[in-house]
Amino acid sequence: MNYNETLNWMFNKLPMYQRIGAAAYKADLNTTIEVLDYLNNPQHCFKSVHIAGTNGKGSTSHSLASVFQEAGYKTGLYTSPHLRDFRERIRINGDMIPENEVVDFIEKHKDKLEDLQLSFFEMTVAMAFDYFRKEKVDIAIIEVGMGGRLDSTNVIKPELCVITNISLDHIKFLGDCEEKIAIEKAGIIKNETAVVIGETQEQSKNVFIKTAEEKNSPIFFADKVINCKKDDTYSIEYHKFDIYKNNDIYLKDLRFPLLGNYQKKNLATIICALDLLRGPFLIEDKHIYEGLANVVSNTGLMGRWQVINKNPLAIADTGHNVAGINEVNKQLSETKYNKLHFVLSVVNDKDIDGILLLLPKDAEYYFCKADIPRGLDVEILAEKAINSGLSGKIYSSVKQAYASALENAQKDEEKAPAPYHRRLRLRRNAHH
Repeated sequence: MNYNETLNWMFNKLPMYQRIGAAAYKADLNTTIEVLDYLNNPQHCFKSVHIAGTNGKGSTSHSLASVFQEAGYKTGLYTSPHLRDFRERIRINGDMIPENEVVDFIEKHKDKLEDLQLSFFEMTVAMAFDYFRKEKVDIAIIEVGMGGRLDSTNVIKPELCVITNISLDHIKFLGDCEEKIAIEKAGIIKNETAVVIGETQEQSKNVFIKTAEEKNSPIFFADKVINCKKDDTYSIEYHKFDIYKNNDIYLKDLRFPLLGNYQKKNLATIICALDLLRGPFLIEDKHIYEGLANVVSNTGLMGRWQVINKNPLAIADTGHNVAGINEVNKQLSETKYNKLHFVLSVVNDKDIDGILLLLPKDAEYYFCKADIPRGLDVEILAEKAINSGLSGKIYSSVKQAYASALENAQKDEEKAPAPYHRRLRLRRNAHH
């Protein structure tokens, strides 16, 4: 098979949550363990950091990987989902796994993968771990797909565990309240292995403390240790922070190109994690400065309040749950615009009504369907949106919706008085 044929087999033969949702989910690690045993357990051949959380784990994972790259370590990075190219999920020093490596892995193990009836995610984890072993990475940053306790990645023995935050998402699988979800996330905490909790949340903190005590694992709440003070100077390229540790200056004038204000929380988590990792690894201040400043170029991170066009300004953000939309709204409230254009598609297993109720009522909406089976039918989306007080038009694709929004925003730009600044807001739902 060539690369495209291999992808078609992977996407269509193996159950893929990003495409079909619940049917691809397995509530145990048995098959993952079996396939990794078959591959002679590659996950034990490299050091790792394990990252879970409802929101922010992608930004955290990419940032840590970027710092390790700047420090001279050969760094693996496993994340999900991908936005455009399957190979985004598996990187070494920012470079995606080569097409031939994907083809070779499937050709070599295809019969076994079919016999075991692996899900797409289980297969991807196995491929990533096998590739990291083959390339002899010094460290791999491993992002949980969903939950933690039963996630296929939860077979590693990491140097550090990180849990960014807890909010309601994937409630069919993880539970219908923050405490239940916290129990699933806490499942990544390993024996005698430090864990960083990004946010101190009343509904979940005791779950993490109890689990850490049972595992004899040191626990650190990042927001109690690290304080990030943002400079008020506006830039569409980066935010600048002074970082305090236990009220003492730790890093001054740190530039961070991930622009959403919610990134301030992620930054505290990242710095706290790096502070602990500076023990077993040689990470200097300059590596942190350069790693965070270059996180996008080093790792290919996309979709986090990402500027994709400057005139008119277009922003892409993959927020896809109530907590994520709340953060987006905070960012929008600080953004000047004359007319807000909003491209919207969602998948059918999210809290759609809850999301729609939070979206700004004064925007012009461009409704479309994500090009995957889980994408919510655009007619249903538009009807639900209208019932929630939103107004807009239906488009046949995300591409068409974005093109129309961009064109209309440009017309607004040309007609508006000079003092106004336009902001075009684009959001595509993230699909796992």
